[in-house]
Amino acid sequence: MRHVISALVTNEPGVLANVAGMFAARGFNIDSLVVGRTEDPELSRMTIVVSGDANTLDQVRKQLAKLVPVVNVCDFKSTAYIERDLALVAVSAGPEKRGEVIEIVNLFRGKVVDVSEQSMIVEIAGTETKIEAFIELVKPYGITSLARTGVIAMARGMQMGKGDEGDGAPVKRKRSLDAPAAVALPPS
Repeated sequence: MRHVISALVTNEPGVLANVAGMFAARGFNIDSLVVGRTEDPELSRMTIVVSGDANTLDQVRKQLAKLVPVVNVCDFKSTAYIERDLALVAVSAGPEKRGEVIEIVNLFRGKVVDVSEQSMIVEIAGTETKIEAFIELVKPYGITSLARTGVIAMARGMQMGKGDEGDGAPVKRKRSLDAPAAVALPPS
């Protein structure tokens, strides 16, 4: 089963390696991992997609929460959330096929961002399923290059901070950016 987890982490060198190392050491496979800045310059948000059963998800959440640079862990199980992936897809499309490719792009609400004599680059955003469906439809034309961002996610408006632990509610730690080692998990 696919799980999307969000972790708020301190914005400091080595955090990504620390988190990725934790996954590798425990044999968890990461399907997608995206890290980006947040509204607070001292924090970054990691969005991690993992596959596994409920036990695996529970272990991942608990192990993430134990890492010192992790301030907050939230999985989106049973929570309404928004998920997006962005892809740039270079498609072989000479003048005779360009109209067909543009029609597919428009159906997927994508955007042509570059056109050359024999190819075009398309930007498409949406769920992983939408991106995969687009890729399958343009494969017959020839994909010459593909770059994807990975999944980013955020709880929908009324869902932020609601629910029980494991159902979209964050597992929080108290943090002091002056002394990041002084963190504690709340009682379970």
